[in-house]
Amino acid sequence: MRIMGLDFGSKTIGVAVSDALFLTAQGIKTIRRSPREIEELGELLKEYEVSEIVIGYPKNMNGTLGPRCALTDEFVDRLRAEFGLPVERWDERLSTVAAQRALLEADVSRGKRKQVIDKMAAVFILQGYLDRRHAKNIPN
Repeated sequence: MRIMGLDFGSKTIGVAVSDALFLTAQGIKTIRRSPREIEELGELLKEYEVSEIVIGYPKNMNGTLGPRCALTDEFVDRLRAEFGLPVERWDERLSTVAAQRALLEADVSRGKRKQVIDKMAAVFILQGYLDRRHAKNIPN
């Protein structure tokens, strides 16, 4: 079993999955938002034998909840209804900034960064969640 991390955006959904020991996050793909997005996520959930989903929760920098949080909450409800899996919200403030910084430090071209930024943000979201689980000694 694995945990899936999602960076839910207005145009795309970045996807990452954990390893089987819940130690590391790997970027899988970026899904273009469309009527088929739930079907694509379902295929990935089966392929990677996912038992839990973590989704970035886009709080404002001052900690308040903005309109993007309401859209994320609606998507969380859809995921729970469709797949019957637990879905955790993870504070994603600065995850895209961290992903952008990592790609810049790796000297990834602007065009390539645009293609992978959401997937990388999903990795940062999931890795933060996994690190917290590990620190709290939450069993696999």
